[in-house]
Amino acid sequence: MPRHFAIVPAAGSGARFGAECPKQYLPLAGRPLIFHTLLALCAAPRIDRVIVVLAPDDGWWGGYDWRDLGPKLEVVYAGGATRAASVLAGLRAAATAAADDDWMLVHDAARPCLSAAMLDALIDSLAGDPVGGLLAVPVADTLKREDTGGRVAETVPREGLWQAQTPQMFRYATLLAALEAGSAVTDEAGAIEAFGLRPKLVRGDATNLKVTYPADLPLAELIMLARREREKQ
Repeated sequence: MPRHFAIVPAAGSGARFGAECPKQYLPLAGRPLIFHTLLALCAAPRIDRVIVVLAPDDGWWGGYDWRDLGPKLEVVYAGGATRAASVLAGLRAAATAAADDDWMLVHDAARPCLSAAMLDALIDSLAGDPVGGLLAVPVADTLKREDTGGRVAETVPREGLWQAQTPQMFRYATLLAALEAGSAVTDEAGAIEAFGLRPKLVRGDATNLKVTYPADLPLAELIMLARREREKQ
């Protein structure tokens, strides 16, 4: 049976957030944000190994205690200037352990609210799929395209449009080849598409948000605290 590996690229600086430290280390519910992201993966029984890819000069990781994440976690100081370069570093770190048909789940470092139910839905939906796929949600808002003057150029029909989330889950050999092909992509699904394949959309939900701007951080904490309260009941 194929195994499941998770890769968390975490070499970015979080420039859009505007904080003094990379946003993955900002405090969230008493821990660094990335702790919650990694815990969701390390606690999943179906994931065999979790590889977090840091920048070679990361000076923050060593200042925290990560022992609660357990033995599945592996830290790689080989992140690149782009997401694709960091994911490639994670894939290469897994080369001695992963088989060509093992599943690789790439998850955003700043997406800390992944639930066990969403993770199971992704793995179950893609178990027999020849390509793989990603969590995503249908676009609900009206979309506007901007012109060069900061005004609306047109309204874009939202029918059939989905907002990509993570994890994004593909076979080891396929994802490695797609990323090594060197396409300018912003996520793994884009690399797979450029490789000539069509990833499957697996419906997630809006609670699996990515912390991108300061207002997202308290929202993520509210989601996590509400989930903990439900689990107590």
